[in-house]
Amino acid sequence: MRKYEVMYIIRPDIEQEAVQAAVEKFQGIISNGGGEITKHEVMGKRRLAYEIKKFRDGTFILVNFSATPEVVAEFERIMKISDEAIRYLITLDVA
Repeated sequence: MRKYEVMYIIRPDIEQEAVQAAVEKFQGIISNGGGEITKHEVMGKRRLAYEIKKFRDGTFILVNFSATPEVVAEFERIMKISDEAIRYLITLDVA
């Protein structure tokens, strides 16, 4: 299993309970696929550098995890079709 880091931004116009549900859904994709989450940090609502999908701010979440490439591909597929996430970036953690 490889180590990865993902940062994603949740839309600012949804309620806090919906943000928590979305975070749990995305963590479930990693956990149910056999991955292991090593660090999870909700960084809170922050202003974006530029407008994304007509939003000027969003809730930032940072997750470090270990998983197989298949789990990462499934996570990325779900992120693409998710309405809650407006942007995401998955990187291979080399440190």
